[in-house]
Order: sequence, then structure tokens, then C-alpha cells
Amino acid sequence: MRYITIIIISILSIQYSHSQINELGVYVGGSNFIGDVGPTNYISPNQLALGAVYRWNRSSRHSYRAALIFTDLEGDDLKSDDPRRTQRGYNFTNKIIEASVGMELTFFDFDLHSGEKLATPYLYSGITVANYDDYYFQNGVQTSENASSWAFGIPMAIGFKTTFIDNFVLSLEVGARYTFTDAIDGNLPNNTNHLANRFGNINNNDWYVFSGIILTYTFGQNPCYCIN
Repeated sequence: MRYITIIIISILSIQYSHSQINELGVYVGGSNFIGDVGPTNYISPNQLALGAVYRWNRSSRHSYRAALIFTDLEGDDLKSDDPRRTQRGYNFTNKIIEASVGMELTFFDFDLHSGEKLATPYLYSGITVANYDDYYFQNGVQTSENASSWAFGIPMAIGFKTTFIDNFVLSLEVGARYTFTDAIDGNLPNNTNHLANRFGNINNNDWYVFSGIILTYTFGQNPCYCIN
């Protein structure tokens, strides 16, 4: 919560120097992991995900966006449809903090000053960076390496948003994250002393998915929506 508070205070201080519409709000949803441990269902949230989201509406068709999301990624072989995984019986939990920035493109105009009821599908992508703890499996038991790492990734999200009560915007979104690491689930230890404990397909990187809602409050002056 300390990180969310810092971001909210920083964003509120920025709004006085811009004339475009701003949105600030919360993300509430779930997460699921796709990797070498546990099931490989694409959309199957099994852990709570919470965060803060900021949008800067540069035009009625696109917005710049930043977010910070907290969750525990979880994988359990016993919940997999793969008989080899259920027989192996590994499970893990890894707490992550993800920061992301990117662009949101709407299918239709979304002018918050039109005074009309608005609704549109949208696409979102950009770049993410997530902090996670380093683990490995020793005799089938998740064992900490007492260290943490950073994983860059690419978010690919689709959503639907609509104007809500007064100055609020409600969004429903599902977004997959392709990461540039294969170590979140502990199958590829970071410490070279533990490389004998690696397993799975080390050529495939990890994915995780967020599914949830975003509720934002809009503030700021009317945008000119012009290109300088």
C-alpha cells in the first residue's frame, strides 16, 4: 500500500501542469500463472490482484496509461490436466509487484466532455517490469534463494469501458503478460549453484494473466485534443 500511496500523491501533483483529462483509480481482479508448474489455462484467476491505475487521455481515441499491481502468482501441478504434472505434484507461490506503462487505443471515440453516455472496447499494450522472489525446488519443495529479480514483459490486454456515475469510468479487462524470464515458478534457479535443480522447458518463458475491473475518477480541464 505504501507504493500505491506514493504513486497517487505523485499523479495528483502532476495534474495541475496539464490541461488534458486525467483518470485515477483502482484495479481489482485476479491473476493466474502459465509456465512449467501448475495448469496452463489461459484465463483462470486463482489469486487476488490489487493496484492503482492512471490514465492521461491524449485524445478521444487514445490514452497513455501507468499502473502498479500487486498479486501472488500461484501454480499447483495437482490442478493441471497434464498427467505428468499431476504425478510430479509441485506447487509454488510467488509474490510480485508489477509496474507498467503503455498506450490504450479505443475502437470508438471516448470524449469524456461530450456529456453523453460513452462505451467502447479498447486494446492496451506497452511494457511491464515485475519484481519477484528467486526460488528453486529441492526434493519437490519450493526453496527460497533469499534473493529477488526483475522481469521485463509485454502486456497484451483487451477491455471494455463505459462512463459510470458522474465522473467515474468503469472498465472490464483481461490482459496477458509475456515475460522475458523463465524463472518465476522456480524451474530455472538464478543461483548457479542450484542449476542441477532446473526442470521443465527452459526455452519457453513465463506468462501470467490479470482479469479484473478498473474504476477511475476523472479530473482536469477540457482537453483540446490537438497535435502540437
